Amino acid sequence: MDGLVVAVALLWVLVIALSIAVFALARQVGILYERIAPMGALITDAGPNVGETVTRLDLTALDGRAIAVGAPGPRSQLVFFLSPTCPVCKKLLPILSSVASAEKSWLDVVLASDGDVAEHRAFVTQRKLQSFPYVLSKELGMAFRVSRLPYAALIDGAGVVRAKGLINNREQLESLFNARDLGVASVQSYLGAAGTAHSH
Repeated sequence: MDGLVVAVALLWVLVIALSIAVFALARQVGILYERIAPMGALITDAGPNVGETVTRLDLTALDGRAIAVGAPGPRSQLVFFLSPTCPVCKKLLPILSSVASAEKSWLDVVLASDGDVAEHRAFVTQRKLQSFPYVLSKELGMAFRVSRLPYAALIDGAGVVRAKGLINNREQLESLFNARDLGVASVQSYLGAAGTAHSH
């Protein structure tokens, strides 16, 4: 009987110790979450800067429709640079479709790449991208100085770049819209400015 009492007492001590450990771990996770700011699209210095007006480019999509990148109008454009051989690009396509549907009241999504036409036509069919205008243009890639993929640029109705950067996940894609809404170049610059203000 004494052995049973001792065993139960030890179990209670263990439960209490585990509860304290879990509480301490949860607190540390909370602190870590506060310290790690959400990472937005990785903005680059190359190409037109945020706030600059892009040079209008009149292009023809694979399906024959005319696409004017940077043309003045009532709607904004998200130009998404991708490649059929880019695994991250493929992972982001369903997310891009979801975003395009959610923001369709004000946003047109344009897919951009370059290379072999037949390869891209097959890619469009395989990935069911027929609803998006898909342009092949080295000139467009050079205008934005795209060196790594996937890359996106958000252009407003006046042809002004509102946000841009390398995109690896949904959060970075949505950060382009957050930067536009906040009127800043990027989420990082906004967080940096907020951090500087708090330190003074």
